Amino acid sequence: MQVEWFGQSAFALTAPEAKVFIDPFGDLSPLTGRGMKFDYPAIEAGGVDLLLVTHEHLDHNSVETIPGEPAVLRSTAGRLESPIGEVLAIASEHDEQAGTQRGSNTIFCFTLEGIRVAHFGDFGQSELRPEQAEAVGEVDLLILPVGGGPTIGATAAAAIVERLGPKWVVPMHYRTPRISFLETAEEFLELMPRVERVQTAVFQTGELPADEAPIVVVPAAP
Repeated sequence: MQVEWFGQSAFALTAPEAKVFIDPFGDLSPLTGRGMKFDYPAIEAGGVDLLLVTHEHLDHNSVETIPGEPAVLRSTAGRLESPIGEVLAIASEHDEQAGTQRGSNTIFCFTLEGIRVAHFGDFGQSELRPEQAEAVGEVDLLILPVGGGPTIGATAAAAIVERLGPKWVVPMHYRTPRISFLETAEEFLELMPRVERVQTAVFQTGELPADEAPIVVVPAAP
């Protein structure tokens, strides 16, 4: 399976049977107006079969940037049918006050090319509740925010990695040269036993080591 990071929480996962896109962003000039830098390149991703939106914030829900007519699952919960089979959407919160500050968030879990994926969106709870962890179950590829601010930071992210025990972890939603807010991923990476940095924003899961789980895979910022 090919994984491509477009910045922030936007990912395309491509397998022979289907292409899934998660959390596309669009024009974020309103952030610039508030003194924040956000200059990831515009998303170009065709051939998408399934589009997932974890919550309704501007840097996650710009479905209009994805061409064609993909099936769309957005800001929801339940066991849902899709072009790739069942998608598990787990309710969570964007903050530590039961969603009263920043609203709800969805953890999406699905299987693509035999790999079980969990994308945590803008997970902001103080910790993963037991019933949520049980619902997520076994994970091969965990995509997790680590940059603090409106989401969890390094310590809480590391606790989730320990709780779920994935093969691979891809950090997201952190400060890079492309954005001026959030914390960097470095504190989280220092807590992890093994880190593999990728020289581009694209990698293949078949090329990743899997002998010492969990392995944190860090794509280059687009």
